[in-house]
Amino acid sequence: VGPPIFEWLWAKLLRKKLIYDFDDSIWIPNTSEGNSLAAQFKCFWKVAKICGWAWKVSVGNAFLAEFAGKFNTQVVFNPTCVDTLRKYNSTVVHKEGTVVVGWTGSHSTLPFLETLSPVLNKLATHVKFTFLVICDREPDFPLPNMKFIRWNKHTEIEDLLRIDIGIMPLKNDVWAKGKCGFKIIQYMALGIPAVATKVGVNDTIIDEGENGYTCTTEAEWMIALTDLISDANKREQMGAIGRSKIKRVYSIQANSAVFLSLFDIVCTPSQFPVHESKV
Repeated sequence: VGPPIFEWLWAKLLRKKLIYDFDDSIWIPNTSEGNSLAAQFKCFWKVAKICGWAWKVSVGNAFLAEFAGKFNTQVVFNPTCVDTLRKYNSTVVHKEGTVVVGWTGSHSTLPFLETLSPVLNKLATHVKFTFLVICDREPDFPLPNMKFIRWNKHTEIEDLLRIDIGIMPLKNDVWAKGKCGFKIIQYMALGIPAVATKVGVNDTIIDEGENGYTCTTEAEWMIALTDLISDANKREQMGAIGRSKIKRVYSIQANSAVFLSLFDIVCTPSQFPVHESKV
């Protein structure tokens, strides 16, 4: 919010090294009901300026790296990661009972979920499922067989493990290309297959038909969700493949060397050993 006064003082006047990190398309105006007031005070132009002043720029996906690279040659790809050893270290396979399709996010991202409301309501006329929303605010639009859990950092993992199929709908636009797929990474880290809009990094994290599905049309959403709801063995198999990928590519343990390279610290695997979790 506001002009980049501190960043200019730090990088230009004091000549200190500045590392600039971002994981959204924050140079593109994106006003919603939740941020309309703050948006009036945002200086979107400052992102390019700070990229140019920075010693290094850390970004969460290739689209962001392309933008930052226009202003700085020291751009480090530092993907969104989770701790698969200490936090995201459990999986639960539900083979009996009603299947739970779930979504988690802040209230500012509820409009993305709302775009999928017609599909979910139509789906509920064909197959049986419960829809779980984990958020800081209950949705005010119709969702079939909805159960709401208020987001709580102390029970977040326990709550996510109630989900059998995790979804991440987005609008397919230039702003969405800057998203770094945190919801998908959360689901897959816990062995939950993901279904997401085919846009940006979603198509990189999800290997089509192996650990989840990406969708463009309502028909594709219907097919993907129906397929997973009706096949518990496929959910288990996809979930295991997805968790394996997160551990290899999107875990803190796998990316410690990349993160430390931001500070010109070189480490070897022996300095940061990865102790495999049981799952």
